[in-house]
Amino acid sequence: MQLGSGDARQPAPTPAQGPGPYALYHFGTSGGAVATATAVTHPLDVIKVRLQMQLAGQRGNLAGMGTIFTQMVEREGPRSLYLGLAPSLTRSVVYGGLRLGLYEPCKYICSYAFGSMNFAFKFASGVVAGAFATALTNPMEVLKVRLQMSTSSTSAVGELRKVVAQEGLKALWKGVGPAMTRAGCLTASQMATYDEAKQALLKWTPLEEGSSCIAGAAGTLATAPVDMIKTRLMLQQESKGAGVYRNGFHCAYQVVLTEGAKSLYKGGFATFARLGPQTTITFVVCEKLRELAGMKAI
Repeated sequence: MQLGSGDARQPAPTPAQGPGPYALYHFGTSGGAVATATAVTHPLDVIKVRLQMQLAGQRGNLAGMGTIFTQMVEREGPRSLYLGLAPSLTRSVVYGGLRLGLYEPCKYICSYAFGSMNFAFKFASGVVAGAFATALTNPMEVLKVRLQMSTSSTSAVGELRKVVAQEGLKALWKGVGPAMTRAGCLTASQMATYDEAKQALLKWTPLEEGSSCIAGAAGTLATAPVDMIKTRLMLQQESKGAGVYRNGFHCAYQVVLTEGAKSLYKGGFATFARLGPQTTITFVVCEKLRELAGMKAI
C-alpha cells in the first residue's frame, strides 16, 4: 500500500537518541578519539619521559630527542618505543572519555547557573573535567611511566603487583596532585582554546582544523613544567639521587635548586611534538565520530 502525498513521514532515529545511548556515544566518542591519538603518538610520550628523567638531581649536558631515540632503538630495540602502551590505552579510554565527555556538561551547567558561557567559564569547566578524570585514572598513569622507564619485559599486571608489594597501594596515587593540576590546565587550555579558536576560524576562515593546532600549542605551554614534576613524583625510585620529593612544590624547588630553572622544561620539545599531533588527532577523530553517531559538534 502506497502512502499518500499528505502522509507524514517520521525521521529515522539517530543512534544518539535517548539518555542512555547518548551518554554512551558521548563518552565513547571522546574515549575512542583520545585512545586513537595515544596509539599514534605513544613513542613520543616514551621519549618525553626518558628526557624528563635525565640527570635527576644534577646539572650537565642533556641529550636531545634524536639521541634518546637512537639509544633506545639500539640498546632496547624498536619495541621499547611502545613500553607502557597497554596501561596508556586503557587510561586513554577512561581518562579521555571523562576529560572530554565531562567538559560539555560542566559548560552547560555554568551557562544555566550563571547565564554565561564565556572563556572563563569554559576554562573552569575544563579544570573540573580534567582534574576529576585524572583522580580516577592516576594508577594507570603511574604504571605507564614506570613501564616506560623499565628496561625489562615486565607486564602491566607484573608492574602493578611489584608496586603494591614494595611501596603499598598508596604508591598508585603518587603525583596525583600535580597530575590533577596538569590535567586541569591541559583540559582547560585545550578545550577552551579549541572552542574559542574554532568559533573565530569559522567566522573568518574555512580552516576549522587549525583550531586543534592552536589548542595543542596552548596545552603544551600551560602544562610542560607540571608534567615534568608529575613524572618525577611518579618515578621516585628512579630519581633517588635527587632525594625524596615530599610533594609537588618540594619537587619543583629541588629541581630548580639542583638542576636549574630550565630543567622544568626538560622534554618540553618532545611534549609539544607529542601533544600537538595528539590534540589535532583527538579533535579531528572526535568530531568525525560524533558526526557518525548523529551528535552535534563540540
